[in-house]
Amino acid sequence: MVGYKSYWYTWGALLILTLGMIEVGSAAIPGGVIAFLLILAMLTKATLIGSNFMHLRFEKLALILTVVIGILFTALALFLGIAPDGIRILSLGRH
Repeated sequence: MVGYKSYWYTWGALLILTLGMIEVGSAAIPGGVIAFLLILAMLTKATLIGSNFMHLRFEKLALILTVVIGILFTALALFLGIAPDGIRILSLGRH
């Protein structure tokens, strides 16, 4: 059990962050603040997972690239999924 203590602490931190994200998502605060807090928590969770469970704690460049490439890929996938609908809506307004 002694060797796994850091995993339990990480799991607890991830649980607290997840519960906090759920609470923030349902709170009556401005949307921009909610988005900022959720993105901050998501980046924290990604860093915790990468550094502890993926064993990248001592490989800083690999950890940073893992998080940044994941964010960029997700943003690109969301854009490519939404862009056709946005273009269609814009073209409907011109007729």
